Amino acid sequence: MRAFREAVEAHDLDAAEALLAEDVVFTSPVVFKPYAGKAITAAILRGAARVFEDLRYVRELSGPDGRDHALVFTARVGDREVDGCDFLHLDEDGLIDRFMVMVRPLSGAQALAAAMGAQFERITEEAEARLA
Repeated sequence: MRAFREAVEAHDLDAAEALLAEDVVFTSPVVFKPYAGKAITAAILRGAARVFEDLRYVRELSGPDGRDHALVFTARVGDREVDGCDFLHLDEDGLIDRFMVMVRPLSGAQALAAAMGAQFERITEEAEARLA
């Protein structure tokens, strides 16, 4: 999904948020329970943008129907290098309705969990402000 990729790479999180469906479900690489809704997903994306350094997409894959996409990325979290993939599914309107992230190696995932955990109070406040 080129539009999402370009928005993230340009740090244009408003543009990335505009591509999310209201009922999007976000699945984190480090939390068991998925998060439902545009407000919390957008806030998580903003938190991730504060945590990931030097994020760049290195490969983009698309399914035959154009509704499934995989964006492979590299980044740093503190002193840990991570490789990851954003798996995106588009609804009938072309908006992201499922968003799953996976990262490796384990040490990178652990660094990500700690860094995002430190952000989570701010993420929750941002999500609640969007719903108000």
